[in-house]
Amino acid sequence: MPILKKIKKVYAFAFVVSLVFYSCNTETVEPVIIIDTDNDGIADNIDNCVSTPNPNQEDVNNNGIGDVCDTTETTAVVKCEGGFAGIYPCNGYDLVLNIPLETFGAAAANDSWGWTDSDTGKEYALIATDRNTAFVDISDVENPVYLGNVPTATTASPWRDVKVYNNHAFIVADNNQGEDSHGLQVFDLTRLRNVSNPPETFAADARLEEIGRAHNVVINEESGYAYTVGGNRNSTYAGGPIFINIQNPKSPVIEGGFAEGGYSHDAQVVTYNGPDSDYTGREILIGSNENEVVIADVTDKNNPVKISTISYANVRYAHQGWFTEDMRYFILGDELDEIRVGNNTRIITFDFTDLDNPLYHFDYLASNPSIDHNGYIKGNSYFQASYRAGLRVLDISNIDNKSYVETGYFDTYPEDDATAFDGAWNVYPYFESGNIVISDINRGLFVVRKSE
Repeated sequence: MPILKKIKKVYAFAFVVSLVFYSCNTETVEPVIIIDTDNDGIADNIDNCVSTPNPNQEDVNNNGIGDVCDTTETTAVVKCEGGFAGIYPCNGYDLVLNIPLETFGAAAANDSWGWTDSDTGKEYALIATDRNTAFVDISDVENPVYLGNVPTATTASPWRDVKVYNNHAFIVADNNQGEDSHGLQVFDLTRLRNVSNPPETFAADARLEEIGRAHNVVINEESGYAYTVGGNRNSTYAGGPIFINIQNPKSPVIEGGFAEGGYSHDAQVVTYNGPDSDYTGREILIGSNENEVVIADVTDKNNPVKISTISYANVRYAHQGWFTEDMRYFILGDELDEIRVGNNTRIITFDFTDLDNPLYHFDYLASNPSIDHNGYIKGNSYFQASYRAGLRVLDISNIDNKSYVETGYFDTYPEDDATAFDGAWNVYPYFESGNIVISDINRGLFVVRKSE
């Protein structure tokens, strides 16, 4: 089996962190100060393996990463054979790359996204962690390069989110430091083209502090607007979407917000070209708002209009959803029904043919009890980060007839598929190469690819 060449000059940046991991619907949680994460007698700020016990701090190659967590030599593509790729259960997806949290100087991972450099064609994985947002060049998966990170603007946070527009990364965090906390960080990704001494610690190119805390950021790339959601419930927009003009990425400007739908945990915003001709060309927001889904027309930033709302049976926490490519259906995950109702992983599908009159379509129940998290659609495939069940891939081509079929998976949490908040947080399936990024809370960055 071939061996990857050493990742260039990888260092760990470890420091004291405030970390609490519960369901990402929690609004305010008092931090627990973790001084020695791995209980090995070495304080985090001087520990060369923050999450793995290394009491004697062995570091044979003197690269700043303790031997027990040093993966500068990482196995190359591991084929999915006999239901496993190495230690990881799989079906139809090979392991291309895994970079652990220690490499990024982090104790936990959360969101992820991807960027393809239009000038060079190179692909980059963006992984958000409790402490920073890290960037990895994965254009040559046999020689990945950890280029560096943008540190958190304030304190460590278990909820950090990142999206990309016009060669810039937009980063928010949901911490408990009050209204005037992390804000929106902006980082020019073209700076990654010429990193001479990786990994670097980058300063953000801009920061919009006025938004305060935010659980998530979503972007409509067609209009050049970002929408932060999940902010302070007592703020002007009650935790609903804040409209930010990012057409000049380094000079983001707030142009309004939408409080009428209430607190929004996540959202998708599109320039609509679906079956409802009443809204063709309008900017439509679909909010996953805890106890319901809210559809709004946000074209006029000074006068957003709620179109309709819809809920469903056994709603526990309407968490995140995504339009099918024809914009007829909307697929939603409820994050807490597996815990509070006791069902297996459930995916709820709505018929949005008429935005004024959305209809419940059907429920899909998986074969395991894991909690579903973020899910995205590419063609006729639905890619879902399903916490302890890892990445699950569904064929949704028979959606009209209320039928999905699981076609593959890659389980980044091999211990079990229990109903708990560990494992795969997010998945990014949009690289032209077919590489799929998975951010795993416990094991860092994974890149997988469909088996040949």
